[in-house]
Amino acid sequence: MLSVRRSAGAFVAVAIGVALVTAATLLLASGRPQVPDRLARAAVVVQSPEAGRADSFAPTRPWSAARATELAGRLAGLPGVAAAIPDRTFYAQPLVDGRPPASDGQREDAHQGHGWSSARLGGLRLTAGEPPRRPGEVVVDRALGLRPGTPVTLLTAAGPEPYTVTGLLDAPGVHVADDVAATLAPGVRAIGLMLAAGADPERVGAEARGVVGGDGRVLTGDRRGALEPRGDARTRWIGMQVLTATAALAGFVTVFVAASTFAFTVAQRRRELGLLRAVGATPRQIRRMVHREALTVGGAAGLAGLLVGAALTPALGRVLVDVGLEPATFRVRYVLWPLAASLAVGPVVALLAGWSAARRAARIPPLEALREAAVEQRPIGRLRVAAGALLLATGAALSLGTATSDDARDGATYALYAVMALVTGSTVLAPAIVGPAVRLLRSPVRRRGGAIGLLVRAGALTATRRTASTAAPVLLTVAFAVLVSGMVLTTTAAYTAGRADNVNAGWIIAPDRAPGLSDRAVAATGGTALLPTTVFVTEPEPSTGIRPLNALGVDPAGFAEANRVLDVVAGSLDDLRGDDTVALTASAAPAPGLPPEPYPVVFADGERVPLRVVAVVTDISVPGDLLLPRAVVRAYDPSALTSTVYVRDRVDPPLGARIIDVPAWAAEADRAEDRLVWLCTLLLIGVSAGYGAIAVANTLLLAAAGRAADLRLIRLAGATRRQVLWLVTAESALVVLIGAVLGGAVAFAGLLSIRAGLAEQVGATVDLVVPWPVIGAVVGLCLLLAVLASVLPTWRLLRHRPARSAVGIVAG
Repeated sequence: MLSVRRSAGAFVAVAIGVALVTAATLLLASGRPQVPDRLARAAVVVQSPEAGRADSFAPTRPWSAARATELAGRLAGLPGVAAAIPDRTFYAQPLVDGRPPASDGQREDAHQGHGWSSARLGGLRLTAGEPPRRPGEVVVDRALGLRPGTPVTLLTAAGPEPYTVTGLLDAPGVHVADDVAATLAPGVRAIGLMLAAGADPERVGAEARGVVGGDGRVLTGDRRGALEPRGDARTRWIGMQVLTATAALAGFVTVFVAASTFAFTVAQRRRELGLLRAVGATPRQIRRMVHREALTVGGAAGLAGLLVGAALTPALGRVLVDVGLEPATFRVRYVLWPLAASLAVGPVVALLAGWSAARRAARIPPLEALREAAVEQRPIGRLRVAAGALLLATGAALSLGTATSDDARDGATYALYAVMALVTGSTVLAPAIVGPAVRLLRSPVRRRGGAIGLLVRAGALTATRRTASTAAPVLLTVAFAVLVSGMVLTTTAAYTAGRADNVNAGWIIAPDRAPGLSDRAVAATGGTALLPTTVFVTEPEPSTGIRPLNALGVDPAGFAEANRVLDVVAGSLDDLRGDDTVALTASAAPAPGLPPEPYPVVFADGERVPLRVVAVVTDISVPGDLLLPRAVVRAYDPSALTSTVYVRDRVDPPLGARIIDVPAWAAEADRAEDRLVWLCTLLLIGVSAGYGAIAVANTLLLAAAGRAADLRLIRLAGATRRQVLWLVTAESALVVLIGAVLGGAVAFAGLLSIRAGLAEQVGATVDLVVPWPVIGAVVGLCLLLAVLASVLPTWRLLRHRPARSAVGIVAG
């Protein structure tokens, strides 16, 4: 009973789905944090206390210089420890021809400085020259093309500083004398332990935990991956979200497409299945037969998809690294559980897809074998109507959740689930929708379609299930493509407009090939600068622990003038002066109003400082959690870099800076993140559109093969080959039109809810950005494939002219 031709569509859909799931899960399993190269030789590393949630990517709370010295001394005295070396990191970027190298702005390690003793933690060795021993001496990467004894300018947080190269390393970054590093980075976040020969890292780690207690974490083995740079951790997290979404979408679309294919196959085999019922087959036997066919197809497709996915995973891993969805340290590893899980996906997906088709096949009456008419006698059942209505109601509820959400991440999640529910509900109810949709075209068809239009309309009304099955993949493709791209465009435009409206300035001074602006660059502009840093507070609830907060060092008067949305609800920003004052946002304040008690924070140098709260502002007033005098941030964070300077008039940008207008600055403020989001968008659109294309081609190829007798009869009735080809072309266009309209309606429902949610978040009207190019491209692709998949088999079928006798019989 199993036909290769009929099962080819389901086989291809399941195989591609399993291949995607295999690749995605293998990449997910490979995406564990990597030990930084600069700490690879330290078998045991003691890390300062964690702060924030696991996915906040906030730095750990640093130890003060005194506490780090004390810990290093006690750790160095442990049995098996040869040396305990504090690792200090600060900003230092070599200049080439007076400017930062073009590629350095994208490499975090290229603008990091360390003390020379930290080189031992990574096993670094000089390739030329000698170590730095005095202030003004530095060891640099030999890739810069410098020689020992030559001068080099390092761009630091203070500004350009002259240094002399004393040695070269085959690694990025710069190394200075330890005393200089202690001045530039007084706070310490890691202490590496170099072990004596034969020492057991786990035993040393256990003893080190007794020394550290609750004031840090002791990491050994692969657990040292927690020390990877925050930028790499964030990139890895984004990559994991993309891979998870791809695997989930692949699984959903695979079930969707395979179910549509199985349903279409069962519809084509109605007479065959009715004949089996007529000769005594029971409904249970029919269900078991369809289930066995689904298992056979799923098992074979799962094995094929597993092999293809495993073979393509290394290449996909390299692509993810190249486009920035995984850090440069990412390596593909073959793990057993993704392979086993992916192998099981094929049969499971096939069974889920074939379940509804098996139930429908078991209900085919025995007399169906005797019917010649192609008219579908039975409407969709009550259970199907109820299921479709429930799915539509669920989608509407999720859309309401999107519209009322005040969190962008939650809103996007609700929107995706809403479209999934609406797409599935629309597909379930599609046979009931096709009839009214086709009847709406009655007048245009009669006026312009002629006989071909009448046949197209009659065929769609006669076989509503077939029309719905072929329109379903188009619905899915258009809905997801329009939703994902429209969501990204609308969100980007809303945040860009909101960011630009909040600023009262003529121009923006932004970094150029550097992570930030130095103090000397800021002084040269004469504008209002934002100096960001991270501070830490201890929450009163023990379960909450240490909370990282984003602080901004500002000049209060200039900041108030440049900020259009500044709203002070308690106190006054005029009192933000001296070395012990702070202004909090409402969410960061411990209680409404000005708290009478001091507000203690831990700065980047590890020092705990009690501050007086002199003002409380609304959360949307500042792009952070609290405001500090700029001099306070600089005193406690020597490596902090200015992110933005607001200026009234155009000025010549200083070293390491560029000047742009406010709209351009607002548009590119999240350019790196927007680029990753667009890559994710294109990937998800590619998955859904690729599946949609396959499904459209498969279903129409099956439809063309199953209608061979009907098309020959039309040919014998006097229609020319060209007229028959126009007939199948018009039918394909109608199917694509119905699917595109339904998919567009579903997507626009999701986009409208997203727009409402964004308006709630930004507190302003948000324009809906419709991705017309994406709509045109996706609908055009579906139409092209639909026409080719129906016209080519028909053309092959009608290559030979009908026999004269047959024509004469029909004519008579």
